[in-house]
Amino acid sequence: MIFILFIMAYILLGLAAWVNGDPRRVAYPTDSQGYFCGQKGTPNENKSILFYFNLLTCTSPSVVVNLQCPTTQICVSKCPERFLTYMEIQFKYKNDSEYWTYYSQFCRTTFLKPAETLSQVLLDNDCPSAIYPSKPFLQRCFPDFSTKNGTLTVGNKTVFDDGSGKTRNAAELRRAANGINKALDARAIGVKVFEDYAMTWYWILIGLTIAMFLSWMFVMLLRFTAGLLFWIFTFGVIGIIAYGIWRCYLEYSRLQEQPSSRLNAYTIGIQTDISMYFRLKQTWFALMIILCLLELFIILMLIFLRNRIRISIALLKEGSKAIGYLPSTLIYPALTFFFLSVCISYWAVVALYLATSGAPIYKVIAPQGHCEHENKTCDPVGFNTTEIAKACPGAQCHFAFYGGKSLYHQYITTFQLLNLFVFLWLINFVIALGQCALAGAFASYYWALKKPDDIPPYPLFTAFGRAIRYHTGSLAFGSLILAIIQMFRLILEYLDKRLQEAQSNISKFLKCCLRCCFWCLEKAVKFLNRNAYVMMAIYGKNFCKSARDAFNLLMRNILKIAVMDRVTDFVLILGKILVAGCIGVLAFLLFTERLPVIIEGPTSLNYYWVPLLTVIIGSYIIAHGFFSVYAMCIETIFICFCEDLERNDGSTEKPYFITPTLHGILNKKQLVPQKQKNGRFRKKRWFC
Repeated sequence: MIFILFIMAYILLGLAAWVNGDPRRVAYPTDSQGYFCGQKGTPNENKSILFYFNLLTCTSPSVVVNLQCPTTQICVSKCPERFLTYMEIQFKYKNDSEYWTYYSQFCRTTFLKPAETLSQVLLDNDCPSAIYPSKPFLQRCFPDFSTKNGTLTVGNKTVFDDGSGKTRNAAELRRAANGINKALDARAIGVKVFEDYAMTWYWILIGLTIAMFLSWMFVMLLRFTAGLLFWIFTFGVIGIIAYGIWRCYLEYSRLQEQPSSRLNAYTIGIQTDISMYFRLKQTWFALMIILCLLELFIILMLIFLRNRIRISIALLKEGSKAIGYLPSTLIYPALTFFFLSVCISYWAVVALYLATSGAPIYKVIAPQGHCEHENKTCDPVGFNTTEIAKACPGAQCHFAFYGGKSLYHQYITTFQLLNLFVFLWLINFVIALGQCALAGAFASYYWALKKPDDIPPYPLFTAFGRAIRYHTGSLAFGSLILAIIQMFRLILEYLDKRLQEAQSNISKFLKCCLRCCFWCLEKAVKFLNRNAYVMMAIYGKNFCKSARDAFNLLMRNILKIAVMDRVTDFVLILGKILVAGCIGVLAFLLFTERLPVIIEGPTSLNYYWVPLLTVIIGSYIIAHGFFSVYAMCIETIFICFCEDLERNDGSTEKPYFITPTLHGILNKKQLVPQKQKNGRFRKKRWFC
């Protein structure tokens, strides 16, 4: 019920944001008066570009982008195309009025002639002191920089008059808009990237389709190759470590015969050049000892855990067989992706409408930054006649952001936090729902005595409906715990970014400890939740009881879990790398035109690595979606397997539900009931 109330509140929050917000405030640039540039039905309808009076006052590029540059900003229909100053116009106007007609379109108010003095114009912010050749970018006018014979120029000039009698060079203007010019370069790169995507989109789709097929094939073939892959990897690691031991011994023997063999770490002291330590025989001897111990540890683990490793490999094969009987489970990640896309889209839209809610708020901005009234709220109408303008010469009243004094606007920040929290809750709920539905489907496979005859029809659909009907509250509770932990982590990261410069060494140490603790806590809760959902799908109990039963069951089989997780992780990581690597190699050969004999791919790509990375990352994501189903299958079968061994003894009354393959591995594990002397009960004990 709490979860449903939060969803209803989330919907109401979205409606309130939709009523009060205006995303046009993001789409259109805003002038110093808070009016949109290019908005239809307004005086600025034909003026879609924002023009800055004096870009040189913008000391950082981020200030320009955020519309907080301490200079007047107006909407214009086009950017300036030549150099002109206000003082030049006053002289040229007498001979040709066309100059003033051109210059006046960049003034805030309309004048019949440039009669006011330069000081009066600058004081009233009516016109810019000078204009420079500019080009529109992101609906804003930025200087038209170019390079001529290795020298930076603006409109083919290296120096120019700023309108106040000072001579400026292009480098000064470049520093004021350095980040913007990087964005201009990024625009050119973006156009080329778009062209590459336009030429290769169908090849990308073909590559992702092949990745989907390879992922399915890998999962299906694991029943035959899981053991081979694991042992090849294991003996490969043993061989690599053995080679390392041999290499360390050779280096130690070589250094032993040299005159400098008496040197040690105490003799050379602390060195910044790490290669100095590799000239010591003690370093190679220590590495050889470490590798020998590691080799011995791996061999002993393989010897003593060989039966558990065999069980893990058999479970991997059983998981592949289960997916073969339930192929619909491989489609479920697409449904999860759809739900996640809806949640992410709704969160983004609500956040956008909340950020653009309210009326324009104006703040006092001082070009020199020395004003006691700076950042105070002001009214642009008649600002020059107020006491603030007299106390701070040159101060201006500019649009800052959107807000208000109503109760709704006072809690915008709280609503943004609520939006983020419910978003995290919904995301975790969607993931939990998928895990519970898949667990229910795979559990129905395991507990079928005769496979596949006893598997119920439509197991995934039935498990999904059962999870929605009976376990919504439990899934919401488990995802709520995870959302709270993630919210604390995000708040901690936010505070770290805001207080980064004011942190001491102690606070940095505590911050790192907190981040580590919350990260570990999130991982532990995710693991426990996943197993709780499996128990929930099997027995139908609530979250707390399922989590307790799952924890106790896992603790009784801790060694099996450790081995199972490592074996599963290795196989799945290897599968993801294999799928992404195969598709990546084929895409590389295709996009670099190295397969002209077999197939003719796209030619003349600007950046071949753009579609290449898209194919590799997309293939990895597809493989991850397939293997996440497989991982859930293995985990469910493992939980059922442990429950089966504890609940049943292989007799006619209590038969094992495990397959003959697993039963053959466990044929040495027999449950021997021992009658107690009082005959009241039997005690079950495992013998290997």
